[in-house]
Amino acid sequence: MIDWLLDDSPTSRLQANMGRAWRVWTALLRNPLAVVGALIVLVLVVMAIFAPLIAPYSPIGQDLANRLMPPSAEHWMGTDELGRDIYSRVVYGARITLLIVTMVAVIAAPIGLVVGAVSGYFGGWVDRVLMGVTDIFLSMPKLILALAFVAALGPGIENAIIAIAITAWPVYARIARAETITFRDSEFISAVRLQGASATRVILRHVLPLCASSTIVRVTLDMAGIILTAAGLGFLGLGAQPPLPEWGAMISRGRNFILDQWWVATMPGFAIILVSLGFCFLGDGLRDVLDPKQGEKQ
Repeated sequence: MIDWLLDDSPTSRLQANMGRAWRVWTALLRNPLAVVGALIVLVLVVMAIFAPLIAPYSPIGQDLANRLMPPSAEHWMGTDELGRDIYSRVVYGARITLLIVTMVAVIAAPIGLVVGAVSGYFGGWVDRVLMGVTDIFLSMPKLILALAFVAALGPGIENAIIAIAITAWPVYARIARAETITFRDSEFISAVRLQGASATRVILRHVLPLCASSTIVRVTLDMAGIILTAAGLGFLGLGAQPPLPEWGAMISRGRNFILDQWWVATMPGFAIILVSLGFCFLGDGLRDVLDPKQGEKQ
């Protein structure tokens, strides 16, 4: 089976794709940090899917008789000011974090990929207009721009996702444009044009797939920034609203008790740091595998 996957002359597209996937997988397994990152992301996904089975308590159930209890065998991460189990809230908060990073990636990456591919393929005034708009977004800090959009749209997790996605797409547009410029005049693109393919078909069938690997790497690396931006919005009360167990909002509520009941703010902070590191490690591993030249430069 492995010999079939690693055959230098695949007889079908399926064999070629499966062989490439196998090489990527084995290369990732040789990178210890990438494996650690993948395991952290896997734990996040499992927690989000099976939160009702993993969490011992309700994330919003109050028990004022046990408020601000320190970590113990009964409450592994302690309780907050309303007696809610912090471990259960962190577990359920994984759902919100996974929802935010997934939706931002689904919204921002395709937009940036298409804008960059169109800009790089056509060039000229199309390139100047699209990259001018992109540069306007890139010239402003992401968090400040996200705050402005959330302030205009109103607080809430849906508006936070939209605001973060609006600030995230320009980077992917720049990457896709740079990739497209390198091969838009290549022989295989010229051959496709000579066969009568329209510009739309060339971009969708040939340009975008070639830009996908670099975009996937960048999206994975940006997950940590997305998580931190979402946590920042939640900390300021502009993201997920109470009683949703969003990690940034949990830190905001726990800052009032940071000196005496340190666990209220520290535990969700640890979750943010751990998940962010996981995505960074996985992104570095994917970069080394999918873009070896870039990995060597780093």
